[in-house]
Amino acid sequence: MALQRRQFLLLLGAGVGGVALSTTTGCSQQQTQLPFAPVRTPLPLPSDGLTPSQQREAYRVVRINDALSLPEGYDQQLLASWGDPVGSSRFGFNNDFLAFRQLDTNSALLTVNFEYISPLPWSQGFAEVTGSTLPYEQVVQALAGSNGKRDVWADAPAADVTAAINSVAAEALADQGIGVIRLKRDGQGRWQRQPGPEDRRITGLAGLDDPESRLRTTGPASAVFRLAQRQGYDDGLGDRIIGTFANCAGGTTPWGTVLSAEENFQSQVPEDVYADGSAMAPSARPFTCQAKRLYGLGNPFGLAGNKYGWMVEIDPANPGDPGTKHTALGRFRHEAVAVRARAGEPLHVYSGCDRRGGHLYRFLSDGIVNNPSDPANSRLFHSGTLYGAVFNSDGTGSWVALTASTPVNPLPAPVKVPHSDRKRAGAESLDSPAATAAYRQRYSTLGDLYAGEGEAQLGALLIDAHLAANAAGITPTARPEDTVLDPATGDLLVTFTSGMPGNDGTPDPAIFRGPQGQSPWNEGWIMRLSEQGENRFRWQMVATGGEPADGGLGFANPDNLAVDPTGALWMVTDIGTGSQNNDKQNGGVFGNNSCWVIPTSGSQAGEAFCFATGPMECELTGLALTPQADQLFLAVQHPGERHGRREQNAEEARSFQLKLTNGEPLEQLRWVPLGSNWPTGGLPKPGVVVIHRRNGQALLS
Repeated sequence: MALQRRQFLLLLGAGVGGVALSTTTGCSQQQTQLPFAPVRTPLPLPSDGLTPSQQREAYRVVRINDALSLPEGYDQQLLASWGDPVGSSRFGFNNDFLAFRQLDTNSALLTVNFEYISPLPWSQGFAEVTGSTLPYEQVVQALAGSNGKRDVWADAPAADVTAAINSVAAEALADQGIGVIRLKRDGQGRWQRQPGPEDRRITGLAGLDDPESRLRTTGPASAVFRLAQRQGYDDGLGDRIIGTFANCAGGTTPWGTVLSAEENFQSQVPEDVYADGSAMAPSARPFTCQAKRLYGLGNPFGLAGNKYGWMVEIDPANPGDPGTKHTALGRFRHEAVAVRARAGEPLHVYSGCDRRGGHLYRFLSDGIVNNPSDPANSRLFHSGTLYGAVFNSDGTGSWVALTASTPVNPLPAPVKVPHSDRKRAGAESLDSPAATAAYRQRYSTLGDLYAGEGEAQLGALLIDAHLAANAAGITPTARPEDTVLDPATGDLLVTFTSGMPGNDGTPDPAIFRGPQGQSPWNEGWIMRLSEQGENRFRWQMVATGGEPADGGLGFANPDNLAVDPTGALWMVTDIGTGSQNNDKQNGGVFGNNSCWVIPTSGSQAGEAFCFATGPMECELTGLALTPQADQLFLAVQHPGERHGRREQNAEEARSFQLKLTNGEPLEQLRWVPLGSNWPTGGLPKPGVVVIHRRNGQALLS
């Protein structure tokens, strides 16, 4: 049994000495063999069933497809794509997280996140999709002399330019946020759209003109938003918030609500805050518009940066719910969320901060769960304690509370911490042991770093959660993305997408290592974390990305996860657009982003099988299974992000050095399309599909 497979059998509690059993009580054991032949990737894999000589011949020349490719016997149906009507608005851009909620036998709701704008395909297709013109090129030309930047909030540029900028920014924010669409079963039992009263959007500018549509807040940061006097910017809205954007992944609760994670909000509003938690002025993040860059969308509207980067809860079945940002869960670049609600226990919420050197967090409510399905459990998000994970190299770890009394104890330099001049916003870098020692001497506890008393002080700390966690010595990790609970054991499964260093920080090399101990390791991991009580846990890397010859399972950069009723793990990857099929980067050998299945029972347990490959320059996201696992909802995000619309079947030949599964080198010629025409052969558009088997059976039965 290969090492990587042996590790993976530990993922959901399977033993390595025999066949793993189904992880869900009452479910039948998974079939010995999966019912599909894996989709071919450009990288030789053990699942190919080919000898090294056969692999050499089969993979010498490869042509990448601009399609969502599925195994034989499976079909896909496009449910919705950018621009389709949704309530009084439209289906947004760059759909990400999907949450399926079945209402009855024949009706359901699908909640969809819309994360960000890819400027090239968005500006190319806006008129065709919406029927309206967009002054994008006018704005690009007007700002060319200032590197594409303009502080609209403070500078008051010429009226015609202001109107054009406001139009571009407003339309871009309208295409971000959250959406809800109603579904019905057709005569064959397959889900399709049926517009209903629940259909609606909560956009990036929700509430700009209608105060009743503004998002609500709970928790300690609400006290900061209501401050009469503050160090920084005041948007004048108190504890109400205009819109939600940068909505990446998310999660669901046992009582039927959806949690939507605001991730890369720092691209649109200032992230740094002052000691009292107040925001920097909008000028700190000016509007920026170039052919392939669109940032600072909050600047023209004076949005306050400290009001973004939160976890947003909505009830998809209640069209009147404007959404609530629960600030006790902390402000950071939320990627996803997992909620454990057990009767007689506090509510447990797990989420990761998706940045290089970001942290893994846990929230414990002050109150206790009585009935896990009771909608009143939403109140448990209002008050509790946020913890950061400290990982030890021996597989143990602990949760450290982020409270005013927590000691300041930064890890060895370099590390970014709240600026030592507490009249200044943002961070400073401690680059030497002497600087770290001086900082600790000056500030003993986290409370010494944040202004205010009681609730307001805690709110300031939670608004600045990432830097506060750095100051407390929380372990820097490798871009934590999805967090999913094993339904059988309750253990937490965490994907860490990439172990490369970056401007925000560097993952701890004692924890995040490749199969042979390499550091840095780009291809990512899946971790299993088991709570041990008294704020202790154990952890283990149970799967590592990478080429099989190097000890990886054949995928790169794991992202969203789902566990089906048989215990099989479904996963999609997040290879950056610039790395896909890039012959100048090591990650380019893995091709397009893809969807994988890893059985946890039967003779194939612990092996990774490619279920789908995505169109060009896209990311596959969402991964929402029906309760019977007979249909899979999948989001195709940003097709054509780098080259836009593919014209005249443009493609490019590239050469790759990769390895056969036995480690022998192979030089591969790869034909790579430039741009995309997914989903309908013309303009590339993000969209959501539903996948089913032609025979109507469960996907893996």
